[in-house]
Amino acid sequence: MHLALHDAERGYYARRIRGVGRGGDFTTTPMLTPALGKAVAAWATSAMRASGCRHLIELGPGEGKLAQAVIRNLPWWTRVRSQLHLVESSTPLREKQRELLSNGVQWHENVEAALDVCGGKACLYSNEFADAFAVRRFRREEQGWSELYVVPEERWLPCDVLPDSSALDSRHSTGQQVEVADAYREWIGAMIPHWKAGRMLTIDYGSEIGSLYYRRPRGSVRAYLLQQRLEGPAIYGNPGRQDLTADVNFTDLQRWPGTRMETVKLCSQSEFLKPWADPANPADAHALDPHGAGGAFMVLDQRIT
Repeated sequence: MHLALHDAERGYYARRIRGVGRGGDFTTTPMLTPALGKAVAAWATSAMRASGCRHLIELGPGEGKLAQAVIRNLPWWTRVRSQLHLVESSTPLREKQRELLSNGVQWHENVEAALDVCGGKACLYSNEFADAFAVRRFRREEQGWSELYVVPEERWLPCDVLPDSSALDSRHSTGQQVEVADAYREWIGAMIPHWKAGRMLTIDYGSEIGSLYYRRPRGSVRAYLLQQRLEGPAIYGNPGRQDLTADVNFTDLQRWPGTRMETVKLCSQSEFLKPWADPANPADAHALDPHGAGGAFMVLDQRIT
């Protein structure tokens, strides 16, 4: 999964992705409604004021639509005093961002470099960033857990040393498949030593562990190609040419930083967008729908301690 998404020459995000939205493989909320930009800008204004930070970092900014909306919706005084940084490793996406955004934006290959430039003091936000990390897949057996390998066919092998995850602590029926975003856990561990002050907003599809695998015995891994959702063996087709993803375990996102980060708030996208959305607008109504995107996406606000 990591190679298919991030290989420097053939990875989907590194080289092959050409767009997000109607002409791409998937569409994100900022492409559909301005409400998300307004909501994130309001959060950023409050978070930077509370933490004393003047630097704002977006992680995985896609084509730059959300960054553009956030800049436009920041209060004038906050916009003048703030510096926006974009963390983007994809060359095609970085080119699209440069076409859309002003020269005042700074780009970085990784979050550590961005934080170092900010002196470790910054507020970070992301939309559909955590789901782009590779996951490991496990299956509950009668005795313990097995892990999935592809060599090239699927093969489940016994696993004695398990990664840290609430998915593996929870009670599951025999045969249940789960994912562990071990790569994201490592990313958090590498990022925290560079971060001294600020807040982080994470917006993504998923839930806490209690409901993450409800009626999903095969887990949540799937692919997206030309706006089509693919599951099962189809996820192995078109390697490097289609998006691969899994739902985000928000219990793990709160657990992995330990005492270095604390949760300010966890809510649904519907609750987060409600003050800024117009229910009469079809796009906003879709983003607010608690039985659709409004409930499928969660918003996690954390602070460094």
